[in-house]
Amino acid sequence: MSAAMEVPVMMPGASIRYCPDFLDRLDQKRLHRQLLDELQWSRGQVTVFGKNHPIPRLEAWHGDPLAKYRYSGTDHSPHPWTLALDEIRHLLQQFRSDLQFNSVLGNLYRDGEDAMGWHSDDEPELGENPCIASVSLGAGRDFRLRHRTNKDIDPVTIHLESGSLLLMEGSTQKFWQHSIPRRRGRNSPGERINLTFRTVLVA
Repeated sequence: MSAAMEVPVMMPGASIRYCPDFLDRLDQKRLHRQLLDELQWSRGQVTVFGKNHPIPRLEAWHGDPLAKYRYSGTDHSPHPWTLALDEIRHLLQQFRSDLQFNSVLGNLYRDGEDAMGWHSDDEPELGENPCIASVSLGAGRDFRLRHRTNKDIDPVTIHLESGSLLLMEGSTQKFWQHSIPRRRGRNSPGERINLTFRTVLVA
């Protein structure tokens, strides 16, 4: 891990910090390869108006045995931590001692056609004000944010570079939604892995 610097992103009702240099360049390439090989990638389904549709990316849910999670209308039991995931989780704890997570959702964007629709990470299992630590590897992608109720507040775009860390805390998920839009044609990026570390409440 390099000497990463946190840059606050000023948004009403949100606590967001961006660290563009969280991972060293050599670690980025090695970890990217490991994650591709180690994670249990699959293509999930989402139900819209009673019909199932394949999501436009691959996903992998890993974590502690009891960190079960429901999203996109499906219950997920975690696969075990891998060496690469555990290494990054340890780096997060080194970066800030309060970043303690019991689970991680991996998203594999194979190209610019793969995307993420508007949503908030506000599932009940995450508690009222969850901390989400988002680590990116591979091609950079735009991360879009919009306020959930106040349309007078301009949307925000953060370009998530390879090796970066984005921290979303406090009431961010309550007031804001985020997405990863498609990028076609000349603007189509290459492969990208995103890891969102989180803490699932366990009874």
